[in-house]
Amino acid sequence: MLKIFGIRKALLTLAIFALSATAAQADTKIHWYGQSAYKIETPSGGVILIDPWLTVPTNPDKNSITELGKVDYILITHGHRDHVGDALEIAKKTGAKVLAPYGLGFNLVSVLGFPQDQVMTGGNVGGTIDLPAAGAKVMIVNALHGSELTAPQLPQPAPGQPAALTSGNPVGYVIEIKGGPTIYHTGDTAAYEDMKLIPMFHHIDLMLACIGGYFTMDPAGAALAVQWVKPTHVIPMHFGTFGLLAGTPAQFKGALDKRGLGKRMIEMKPGEDRSF
Repeated sequence: MLKIFGIRKALLTLAIFALSATAAQADTKIHWYGQSAYKIETPSGGVILIDPWLTVPTNPDKNSITELGKVDYILITHGHRDHVGDALEIAKKTGAKVLAPYGLGFNLVSVLGFPQDQVMTGGNVGGTIDLPAAGAKVMIVNALHGSELTAPQLPQPAPGQPAALTSGNPVGYVIEIKGGPTIYHTGDTAAYEDMKLIPMFHHIDLMLACIGGYFTMDPAGAALAVQWVKPTHVIPMHFGTFGLLAGTPAQFKGALDKRGLGKRMIEMKPGEDRSF
């Protein structure tokens, strides 16, 4: 009897170990729609959208919003229309909570008509906010850019009235996922030396870096940012959507190679998934 009990106990232990190992090996899936728009599916089953311009012209799936399932959180880095994107339609469709920089959050409600009960109290640079439904937390970091709401987001201004409404600070997000990678979405930014502070707080497994130039850092600036942030992997974004965004992944790879960092780059195409 004791021998049988011992065998059963051993089998139960192995079963628990196998289940734990399976859970520990669950992937985080990243989907790129184009421009700066990503979907992150976490090991706990949570779903986070960042800068959800799903109707970006480079997205091959024209039914992305219709086919979108559950979304727990929408993170918006700043007020420009290619980053606020389709967030209002998606928020109403899914009931997702919306996180944006402090000033932008108020304008999402008062100007753009976002449901007030879905817009979280916006944080600001240096703050960390829990995202419990996704098994994650997000640290808000600086970005050097602007954050204006402009036409066609705004109502047509009266003569002599502003056509752009300043809306909080532009930011990036460092998303720490339980059982998964830590992801740094740069938002729209130039390379700035305080990026060196980010790896003092987090090891970045995956950096999503703008490379298009003109409005943001170009491939050479993005390569310098990678050197400062020290991510395990980097995926280029915010390029090729418009003619002004002329930086290319090939140029970025070349700039990384000059710094001995070329093997860190992963190139994605709009509509693709990767798991980490």
